[in-house]
Order: sequence, then C-alpha cells, then structure tokens
Amino acid sequence: RMRPESGRVSIDDAVDTKSLRRRVALVDAPDVSDPHPDVALVGVVEEELMFAGLGATPLHARRWLARLGYSELAAAPIGTIDPAARVRILCELAVLRSGVEGIVLVSPDRHGGSPDGWWRIAGEFADRGYAMLVIVGGSAAVALERMQEFDAINASGPIEPLVLAEAADETTPDAADASADESGAAR
Repeated sequence: RMRPESGRVSIDDAVDTKSLRRRVALVDAPDVSDPHPDVALVGVVEEELMFAGLGATPLHARRWLARLGYSELAAAPIGTIDPAARVRILCELAVLRSGVEGIVLVSPDRHGGSPDGWWRIAGEFADRGYAMLVIVGGSAAVALERMQEFDAINASGPIEPLVLAEAADETTPDAADASADESGAAR
C-alpha cells in the first residue's frame, strides 16, 4: 500500500508485494491503517479480529481486551487512549494475523506522551522475534537517543561511595585533634 520514494523493499532478495503485505503488518500509519480517533476501542478490536480470521463480535473483542488487561478502555474512543496502551493493543492485534513476522509502527510519537513507553513495547515485540521498524519524527528520535545515552552512563550500576579507611586509622595530629573529647584528651 505504501511505496518507497526511492530504493526497494524485498524479502529474501525478492520484491513480492503480496508476500510483503502478508508478512509485515503496517501499524497505525496515518491515512492508511490508523483507526479513526472517534471509533470506540472495542470496534477497532472487532475489525482487527475479523482481519485475523477470529471471532469478531463485541463480546469477542471485550474478552480479548480483558485478557490483555484493557477491559476498562473498551468503550473509550481510540483517539483518547494512552499512546503506550494504543501501541500495545494495535501491535498485539497485528500479530494475530497469520504469517506476520514484522511490524512497521508508524509515528507513535504523534499521539504525545513520553517515547519510552511505546519504545519499550516495540523492544518487547523484537524480543518476541518480530522484526520491528519504528518510524518517528526528529524530536522523538532525539529523546530516545538521549534516553539511551543516559542508560549507557548508568549501565554499570550504582557507584559505591569512596571510603577512606586508611585516613581514619592514621594518628596524625589532625586525626587526634578531631577525635578529642570535650576535656581535650585524645581517645
């Protein structure tokens, strides 16, 4: 459905648009696969369950949302759903389709919120074995880069305080003066 402005997209060195559509899910792409913001989440889930060849009634959709932990959001318009929850729900729905091996998540940053939520979820899908491509704007890319730099700085764990045990054992005049009691005698 989306054609690159330059280059080509291939799977196993073959340009096969039918295979590409079957194996790669395009998630939340504006004007292509994003749900209308006013549609209730349960309606979005129904439609995606239908595309996956599963039961697609409101009851099926509500049960699916409950299993995922989002039953309280069923009646909410998808445009009001937290960005991280939206990404989790739409990606989980996409991988229900038979043969999906990869996800192209388009502009999750356009829904606001902190990028660390949906970025963590994208990482979880990659850990589950799905190829992940997340297309983001410049500000979100910079924020993610900064978060990774911060994580790299803190990757070694907490820094232990420096203990000067040798200095406490020394009997220099300064150490003796510091340990003197009120009468002025050294301990």
